[in-house]
Amino acid sequence: MSIRPYREIIRRKSRQIFVGDVPVGGDAPITVQSMTNTLTSDAKATIGQIHALEEAGADMVRVSCPDEASTAALKEIVRETSVPIIADIHFHYKRGIEAAEAGAACLRINPGNIGSADRVRDVVKAAVDHNCSMRIGVNAGSLERELLEKYGEPCPEAMVESAMNHARILEDNDFFNFKISVKASDVFLSVAAYQGLAEVCDYPLHLGITEAGGLSSGTVKSSIGLGMLLWSGIGDTIRVSLSADPVEEIKAGYEILKSLGLRRRGVTIISCPSCARQAFPVIKTVELLEERLAHIHTPLTLSIIGCVVNGPGEARETDIGLTGGGKDNHMVYLSGVTDHKVATGDMVDHIVELVEAKAAELEALNDSGDMTESHTAKRIA
Repeated sequence: MSIRPYREIIRRKSRQIFVGDVPVGGDAPITVQSMTNTLTSDAKATIGQIHALEEAGADMVRVSCPDEASTAALKEIVRETSVPIIADIHFHYKRGIEAAEAGAACLRINPGNIGSADRVRDVVKAAVDHNCSMRIGVNAGSLERELLEKYGEPCPEAMVESAMNHARILEDNDFFNFKISVKASDVFLSVAAYQGLAEVCDYPLHLGITEAGGLSSGTVKSSIGLGMLLWSGIGDTIRVSLSADPVEEIKAGYEILKSLGLRRRGVTIISCPSCARQAFPVIKTVELLEERLAHIHTPLTLSIIGCVVNGPGEARETDIGLTGGGKDNHMVYLSGVTDHKVATGDMVDHIVELVEAKAAELEALNDSGDMTESHTAKRIA
């Protein structure tokens, strides 16, 4: 009997599109995105929030364009930011045309909701003329009336049918440069809808559990739903929808991908929950390190373990490790090997210095094209 390696995720084969210069689908890395919550018409505030999202690692950012003032501001927003901008369009076909003309890299739009066939053709033409992709965004909370009458309630079958109905409208206009999402606030409904959609088309899929909740509960809920789909190979771009600072959505998205070995960015801290055996204040130490290492983008691993029960074993598998020891002497490991000791008072500053030095070393290795000596690469491979 053939058994799949337990760490291997076989991604669904999808066609590839581009959102600006960012590939989505095919063999491209799974991208992470968020959405601004400023008034788009307030270009300064929106640009500031997009810059924060760029710094956090966003691959693309969506902005809502409910009115002409928003699409008028879009040109400045696109000019003053680096990531591809996705314009969120509902019902008003002119907003889609204006957004494409203003430089949006993608339109989030449901073609069946913007009016006549002529209007759809006008939006498609604007997208083609301005090299703009699209996302068909189906939501369980806003399914078409006829589908609700047919199925009685939001269900996976209704969501998939809605998505494919919208897809056919674009296909009939010889437009295939789009991705699809089928989101619900219910994890089971979302997962089943995406599984069904993955079976009937090869378009790239944008994953999300919509209206997931606040920072803590929404992150847990999204992690369960997106994790199930990603582990089964479904998904090409993700958004974690939180009632929180949009930057937190990017952080959560990367943590989900990092936990599955699908994407690596920044420091992965492996730490114990602490107990009476801890030889230093683990929780406070980890909080400080997370804050002070947030600027590191290079992927590497750091273990912070309060005692010698699991500390040495975890340290062997990480780039840098710290294990609590007696008499205010804690062991530091480099590339899995015991190296030197450090006192509690010097610990945080010392670990930050080591991580920054290791990140610089790995960046140099990456620039030279030789990552074979990276402990991180061995651990996550």
